[in-house]
Amino acid sequence: MVPFSENQHFTPQRTGSIEVICGSMFSGKTEELIRRLKRAQFAKQKVEIFKPAMETRYSEENIVSHDQNAIPCTPVEHSGNILLLSSGRDVIGIDEAQFFDEGISLICNQLANQGIRVIVAGLDMDYKGNPFGPMPALCAIADDVTKVHAICVECGQLAGYSHRLVHNEKLVLLGEREEYQPLCRNCFKNKTIP
Repeated sequence: MVPFSENQHFTPQRTGSIEVICGSMFSGKTEELIRRLKRAQFAKQKVEIFKPAMETRYSEENIVSHDQNAIPCTPVEHSGNILLLSSGRDVIGIDEAQFFDEGISLICNQLANQGIRVIVAGLDMDYKGNPFGPMPALCAIADDVTKVHAICVECGQLAGYSHRLVHNEKLVLLGEREEYQPLCRNCFKNKTIP
């Protein structure tokens, strides 16, 4: 072992991490993602933000919360594009992660292992109440998971489910308040189980 000298300089290695923000629709996931990313920008960190190219409800080139807060982003077709566009960044933000392919968890892990802080937001359950796409894998590898809740429109309790109001069997159906409503477990069960 080499003894430490006051003339030696210690350069700490940058450690990466994965933060997942998950919950139902109307729970504030994107709002929280935007808040964390703006703080990183305020701290003069190099930030790059991504979303699936298919997500165009409010804007094609911004991540936009239901409260209309927005931050510019890069839409991508495939999770592999995130890795290609992330060089030289300190923080990577990813919205609507449930719509990405299963490779997104490997990409996030690789970025974190390179010393990058990765912040991911997405629906943890689909409209049937089942785990949604790559979100379970992302939660499993995350250093920190924040589950946010909406308010049940039926009873006022905390809501963790996104109940679909329109009849459509497609797993992915982009929508808003006309198509979905947040419900608690009990109200969701009462509306979906005959």
